[in-house]
Amino acid sequence: MSRIEDQASVQYVYLISIVAAIGGLLFGYDTAVIAGAIGYLQTKFELSPALTGWAASSAIWGCVLGALIAGKASDVLGRKKVLIFTAVLFAISAVGSALPNNLTHFVVARFIGGVGVGAASMLSPMYISEIAPARIRGRLVTLYQLAIVLGINLIYFVNLKIAASGTEIWNVDTGWRMMLGSELIPAGLFFVALFFVPESPRWLASKGMVNEAMRVLKKINGEERGKEVFSDIQESLKEEKGTISELFEPGMRMAVIVGMFLALFSQITGINAIIYYAPEIFKSVGFGRDSAMLQTVMIGVVNTIFTFVAIKFIDKLGRRTLLLWGISGMIVCLGGVGTMFYFEMSSGPWLLLFILGFIACFASSLGPIPWVFISEIFPTKVRGVAMSMAVFTIWIGVVLITQLTPMMLDEIGGAYTFWVFMINAIILLVFTFKMIPETKGKTLEEIERSWKHN
Repeated sequence: MSRIEDQASVQYVYLISIVAAIGGLLFGYDTAVIAGAIGYLQTKFELSPALTGWAASSAIWGCVLGALIAGKASDVLGRKKVLIFTAVLFAISAVGSALPNNLTHFVVARFIGGVGVGAASMLSPMYISEIAPARIRGRLVTLYQLAIVLGINLIYFVNLKIAASGTEIWNVDTGWRMMLGSELIPAGLFFVALFFVPESPRWLASKGMVNEAMRVLKKINGEERGKEVFSDIQESLKEEKGTISELFEPGMRMAVIVGMFLALFSQITGINAIIYYAPEIFKSVGFGRDSAMLQTVMIGVVNTIFTFVAIKFIDKLGRRTLLLWGISGMIVCLGGVGTMFYFEMSSGPWLLLFILGFIACFASSLGPIPWVFISEIFPTKVRGVAMSMAVFTIWIGVVLITQLTPMMLDEIGGAYTFWVFMINAIILLVFTFKMIPETKGKTLEEIERSWKHN
């Protein structure tokens, strides 16, 4: 393949991957939009702490369901068709959650959107990995994590702009509706863009659609390389008959334990307590509405910047090294946040600095690495089943934190809430040091063989 043809192929696959990564942008947008809306929603419907947690976590329960059914649905219908369906769910949720006059209707609408988020959280990175040439696959899959962060950052700015457009009374009645309804725009973009990308060649090959699969592979890889990749896909499909029972066989069992433990603790160390409830945390310690929203935007900016740090160093320093440094920094910052609350020093700049430090440490380590790690450590024949379990675990962790955080803040206070997160981070640090191997520079086959000694 000539250099010009190679550049055209690379540009084409980047374009496809960017379209698929919009699913990640909607993931971040949908899950973080509640940060700006929850306070006004709480006032509007006079919610208790438990019901506030329920309102915030209702979408996450949908994510759990979406993650569970996405793999099977995409095996039957195709990756592209199910991704298009998730865009429809996003749009329905955006309209439905902006219109309700009671909590029940709001919860139903958010649950529908959550199903889309959960499905996209599995399918978007899977689609990218199946469509991408091997030589740039890792780089392309990281676009998904970057898109999640950009989606979070975008909705923080949207929330800030909407909240500044009216009074507190206006926001309680209308502002939060506009925040949630704004998701209709990126959902529509995702829906339209998906019609211009191909189906996964791996799925096409698995369904016997040889000509279609070859056409896509040749456009991505070139004539000769496309034939080679198709041959490899045919060989790997013969082996991919893994079942859930195989995950508990010797050697594989440890990979499952490590993957699910990392997935769970990536969520229960406090990230979503801050992503979802940052404005309310800041307002609870005396910051005004506009100041709280602005500081939440600062969280989004730091999150974005340090995700680029992770992308730059993940293949240089390694997954395990970044995790050890990042989690250590998170422990220090979580301890600092708890101390600020305990000594009632939380109205000063130190609270913001510790929270921003926590976000920086998380974004450069525990944010992107679990997505990369769980896509590397499982053998090809059980990767789909194993990843489904790991993504399911991630969403269970999100549910727990989203539901329990308002109740913890109300019952035990900010200090002990963040110290609980700190203890979880300490447990994860010890686990990382003892149990998580370095996968930098290893082939998937080398990683697979390494588990056989455990």
